Amino acid sequence: MVVKKDGRREPYDRNKLIAGLTKACEKRPVSMETITEISDRIETAVAERVGSEVPSSFIGGAVMNELHNIDQVAYVRFASVYRSFKDIEEFMRELEDLIEHRKSDATTPSRSKEKKPEA
Repeated sequence: MVVKKDGRREPYDRNKLIAGLTKACEKRPVSMETITEISDRIETAVAERVGSEVPSSFIGGAVMNELHNIDQVAYVRFASVYRSFKDIEEFMRELEDLIEHRKSDATTPSRSKEKKPEA
């Protein structure tokens, strides 16, 4: 069961998860295969939780983490609905955080680019 923000409980629905991901990724270079893989990872995380109920915030947070790593436009689309921004300032703060994160990623060398010691 999924516990919604208002306390309602409803059965977990994979189709709802895929629909939300598909909507966020609409007209973005994200394949249906990638959406299915994201759904699989989130379902695994939900199944690994102890208990028969999971807060909707857990699922929403997992979706946001996945989209943040896959496509930043899809991430912002999902975040704008999921977080229900009250005003443009909240939305702009989210964008600024995303830009800052992107800058820090650009300045951090990736492991694949690191030179391996020679034997």
